[in-house]
Amino acid sequence: MVDLCRTQFEDMMDIEKIDTMIPSLGERKIPSPLKNREGGEQFQRYVSDDDRVVIDVDLKCINTMAEKGVTMPSFELAGPRDKIYFDPSKLKCALVTCGGLCPGLNDIIRSVVFQLYHCYGVRNILGIRYGLQGFIPKYGHDVMELTPASVVNIHEMGGSILGSSRGPQDIEEIVDSLERMNIGILFMIGGDGTLMAATKIADAILERGLKISVVGIPKTIDNDIHLVSRSFGFDTAVEVATQAIRGAHHESEGYPNGIGLIKLMGRYSGFIAATAALAQQDVNFVLVPEVDFDLDGPRGLLASLERRLQERKHAVIVVAEGAGQKFFADAKKEVDESGNIKLQDIGLFLKNEISAYFNKKKIPISLKYIDPSYMIRSLPANANDRVFCSFLGRDAVHAGMAGKTKLLLGRWNNHFVHIPMIASAGKRKQISSNGKLWLSVLDATGQGSLKNA
Repeated sequence: MVDLCRTQFEDMMDIEKIDTMIPSLGERKIPSPLKNREGGEQFQRYVSDDDRVVIDVDLKCINTMAEKGVTMPSFELAGPRDKIYFDPSKLKCALVTCGGLCPGLNDIIRSVVFQLYHCYGVRNILGIRYGLQGFIPKYGHDVMELTPASVVNIHEMGGSILGSSRGPQDIEEIVDSLERMNIGILFMIGGDGTLMAATKIADAILERGLKISVVGIPKTIDNDIHLVSRSFGFDTAVEVATQAIRGAHHESEGYPNGIGLIKLMGRYSGFIAATAALAQQDVNFVLVPEVDFDLDGPRGLLASLERRLQERKHAVIVVAEGAGQKFFADAKKEVDESGNIKLQDIGLFLKNEISAYFNKKKIPISLKYIDPSYMIRSLPANANDRVFCSFLGRDAVHAGMAGKTKLLLGRWNNHFVHIPMIASAGKRKQISSNGKLWLSVLDATGQGSLKNA
């Protein structure tokens, strides 16, 4: 899979201002029970808070900061500590999944439960049903007791056994519920909205002086979380999207002037569309939210598509769902339960515009439109994502048991690290139009600029 770490730093200024400090509930005094497992310390590599992973490994950037007398910011390395904060015999943990579905949710749940139960000896693990609604009494959702026996096969299923929901809930009510249930560690699995809610929950907990750790596990199939080089579910999404591209390519080749049009996920970031196009390389046009394009005019999409059909008799177009929203400037703006603006359907719009364009020119075409989005979201994770989820789950448990809070787990420069929620929440990672990923897409498709000016 393409390494996207550098993408979000190519245009970043003031990198030295990133705060990477991880809050802690207090001093760790309890020897880790991992020492008592078979093999003990002989096979267990403990991690110190002084073990760090620099944010940018580019030597020019490091030297520039050194000339300023500034040390390159670094993330705390994830992993087990030799001493922990919580007493496993008295600890109660809770897991919640929020927002849209994504391949790998059940794998995360399974990994967290197995690590808590088998490695740390925690016996009280609760699953909160239907997202943050599960904390609010008026909804009446029961909690689910999680044990190794109850989660042993869930990685073979798509979706989340805990269910999910969208929309904000009262933060104080959530903290009231955590206090009533005597929760020590809360694992929150979700995207940007969930991470912002997790930040508010952690702040409310600290204001009350409670000893509850909040650990975030970032979830977005779009791979657009700031300071997270890869999110789980992305690999599965690209794999299935590649199959859709392959099918669209065969369909387009099978007819004179055949056109395959595939709409993929990507509200604000087109990583799935770009990466799937590189994986298959049967795509002729990739449209993403980060790169503007025109429909009409000599260099617009329609004229470029016509030239492609004249030369090769078939074409494949991949469009991310958030691309081309400028064409709906006059449409009424609506929001979903989470406050996100509801996107207009760029896939159907392009289907209609392409058909109208060629009909007007009396050029017969065979257009096939494919939208595999909801099928992708609810699939089980593939092998790569399963392995990735197992690492995330284990390191989330290590962080929580060490009493760390207000952090999320992420992959950075080939290491799993602790990322402060405040540094990531509310920000978005996007494709750089001058970066390696997008320039590689342009090389693979040959589409060039689709702007007239």
